[in-house]
Amino acid sequence: MSDRLPPDLRRGRAAALNMASRYDRQETLAIDDGWPGEEDATVSQPTEVMVDRSRSILTRNRSPDVPFDRSINPYRGCEHGCIYCFARPTHAHLGLSPGLDFETKLVVKPRAAALLTEALAKPGYAVAPIAIGTNTDPYQPIEKQHRVMRQVLEVLWEHRHPVSITTKGSLILRDLDVLGPMGRAGLAHATVSLTTLENRLSRAMEPRAAAPARRLAMIKALTQAGVPVQVNTSPIVPGLTDHEIERLLEAAAAAGALRASYTTLRLPLEVSPLFRDWLDREMPDRAARVMGRVREMHGGRDYDPSWHRRLKGEGVHAQLIGRRFRTAARRLGLDRDLPRLRTDRFRVPPRLGDQLALGL
Repeated sequence: MSDRLPPDLRRGRAAALNMASRYDRQETLAIDDGWPGEEDATVSQPTEVMVDRSRSILTRNRSPDVPFDRSINPYRGCEHGCIYCFARPTHAHLGLSPGLDFETKLVVKPRAAALLTEALAKPGYAVAPIAIGTNTDPYQPIEKQHRVMRQVLEVLWEHRHPVSITTKGSLILRDLDVLGPMGRAGLAHATVSLTTLENRLSRAMEPRAAAPARRLAMIKALTQAGVPVQVNTSPIVPGLTDHEIERLLEAAAAAGALRASYTTLRLPLEVSPLFRDWLDREMPDRAARVMGRVREMHGGRDYDPSWHRRLKGEGVHAQLIGRRFRTAARRLGLDRDLPRLRTDRFRVPPRLGDQLALGL
């Protein structure tokens, strides 16, 4: 494709395209004019971090496909760079590309903890578990420097608010000193995403995420600390990772996971051309087969956004994946529910002028 980036510029990244935002009226393409210049001495695209000035942090959700009604996203964009990430199209709302920009031009929310405290203190706030990591990963590499997730977690623990975290980042283990007590108090669950056990495939598909063995170690460490863990074998890519379903669940159960879930590959909006380009580059011998299966599961299209169909697909192959997954999960004891998160321990943050309790 004419807008494909040179290999040196995308080293360590999954996307080879940086197409214009769907909201842009113009598109700029780099063209080789045959003359050498400074641009020829390319290096891997560095990560840029911008500051989000939002005045609220809780996002409300009304989707019938997911089990939570509120979430927090400490970051926009994700340095893990998973080529299949369904959140990529959200970068277009920032005037940025869902391609390489999504992996390299990130937005941090430094006031997230303070905004969360304000939200929890509002009159009439009704407690329910907050989901974190449902859009972009809160434990992506830049969290090591910015510590936004750590600060949010400290607020939740201070006020005994329940939380469910989804991640594939091993940095979560840094926060075991908070997550452990929260888990033992019935206030925290963790979901670890496990897509494949094959290192080469993981490195190509999720270039800056933790290696598969490291994610299994995360499950074990979280479980030992007292945090109930679910493994999410998502996305299952038909023709590419579906042969691993049983092995993934066996490895997760051995590491201590209590429950398993899955979705199949979703290719909304700009994710479709990005993923198809990646397939052609990385898996040319399987590209036609994979996309044929994907379209079979989505009514002949790359993606069907309909409620209740978009996460699992439909048709013979989708049914086979579901049957295999449920059979293996039942055999391994991964079909149980996680313990219900508690809401009765919530402590409302004090507001200005409130009478503080005396310590006795």
